[in-house]
Amino acid sequence: MYRGRRVWDKQGIAVSQLGPLSATRYTGELFDDNTSVVGPLDDDLLPAVWCYLRSRQYAESVREVDQSLKVTTASLAKVPFNLERWQKVASEQYTNGLPAPYSDDPTQWIFHGHPCGSVIWDSGAQRTSEGPVRTDETVLQVAVARLLGFRWPAEGDSEIALADEQRAWVERCAGLDQFADEDGIVCLSAVRGEEPAADRLRKLLVTAYGRDWSSTTEQHLLRAACTDGRPTESLDDWLRHRFFAEHCRLFHHRPFVWHIWDGLTDGFHALVNYHRLAGAKKKGRGTLEALTFSYLGAWIDRQRGAQQEGAAGAEARLAAALELRRQLELILEGEPPLDLFIRWKPLYRQPLGWEPDLDDGVRLNIRPFMRAKLRKGGRKGAGLLRAKPNIHWKKDRGREPQRLRARSKQEPGSDSRPRADFPWFWTCPGAGTEDDRTDFMGGGAFEDARWNDLHYTLAAKRAARERHERDAADKPSEDATASGAGNKGKTA
Repeated sequence: MYRGRRVWDKQGIAVSQLGPLSATRYTGELFDDNTSVVGPLDDDLLPAVWCYLRSRQYAESVREVDQSLKVTTASLAKVPFNLERWQKVASEQYTNGLPAPYSDDPTQWIFHGHPCGSVIWDSGAQRTSEGPVRTDETVLQVAVARLLGFRWPAEGDSEIALADEQRAWVERCAGLDQFADEDGIVCLSAVRGEEPAADRLRKLLVTAYGRDWSSTTEQHLLRAACTDGRPTESLDDWLRHRFFAEHCRLFHHRPFVWHIWDGLTDGFHALVNYHRLAGAKKKGRGTLEALTFSYLGAWIDRQRGAQQEGAAGAEARLAAALELRRQLELILEGEPPLDLFIRWKPLYRQPLGWEPDLDDGVRLNIRPFMRAKLRKGGRKGAGLLRAKPNIHWKKDRGREPQRLRARSKQEPGSDSRPRADFPWFWTCPGAGTEDDRTDFMGGGAFEDARWNDLHYTLAAKRAARERHERDAADKPSEDATASGAGNKGKTA
């Protein structure tokens, strides 16, 4: 069942049921069960409700009622509300009514997508207005994402409710599309006739800033991007040493631009658009093959030539690149421990090799890249990535139901976790050794633990697919037999 149908396509305030109970504008979208929507019956009351729900007083009042980690929807409404007081606050803060949504935060759905554009609240005019160009820590991150071909939702949906100034910045992003890489793979060094990543990034930034770009802007951006107070000297150094760790931190350790390298500072480094790497209809596999055999292959050929010429360091770079290619080939093949395992998919639907599904999420799709091992120079636990995201595959919270919930009162529940299809829910050794967790085919009793770090060989997956196909082929004949038995003895 979908939740919140009564407020879909209506105006309200979305409140997180976790942590500080953050509130934001709600404009009718679907939402998950960690969020509740407060929707006043009269839209004229929305500014007053907004001011109250955004105040510290509201969160403190809710916590007096409910101290649990996740408060209930009912708790959010069990607090007193002084309508007259908050209407007065709203009339002082929003003379012209609540503004349409706007945000310069790239982690937000409504972000305009422009590296340096900004929209601010003009308290004097009581309206949104275009702000000064930004030089904060997010500028370089957004610019890299655009270079890799990433787009924010507001850029592809003209129906998203946005302030006029926010929509204007969205439209200006079209002028930066010329810099987007076609296949979502950008190497830090010049490879296959493409310019180095730093040069391409600088051209994008110059166009984005326009008249506001100067010889010192780049240094300002580098200082802002390095949040530890130790800025790098150049864009290339920042991309090579700092970008990915900062990217993981900014986007809550669900990176959508992956920095893949061979472990050497002067070796092979490539930024890859994760959405391309996990593309549907085998496009993701094609992207990984292009990285492995085209880009990395060209780099390997160059190092072989340099080795023959006696260039310093060429032998080490060649060895590191060859090992990186071997690891990427193993990911393409998909044997444990570099396989994909998706807990909610039956065994017969588990991926064969690198066949990712974007909807399965970064955490599960990134596992083969973090489990792979470089020849030397890599970070512990990071695998082929430049830095280690804060990602693990331990047991998830919550319980797994054995039976699917019925969609209606008339429809009975069905056996949703049969042992043959979901063996990991049947006495799974989730805390055991890797050998225990490889090709585990089920124990004696159903358990509701949500283990994620299991491995299945290609042979086991193919056998499950063959069994499923046989079962599906046998089912029609069984139905036909039952139908014939039911009609036995009847005449026309």
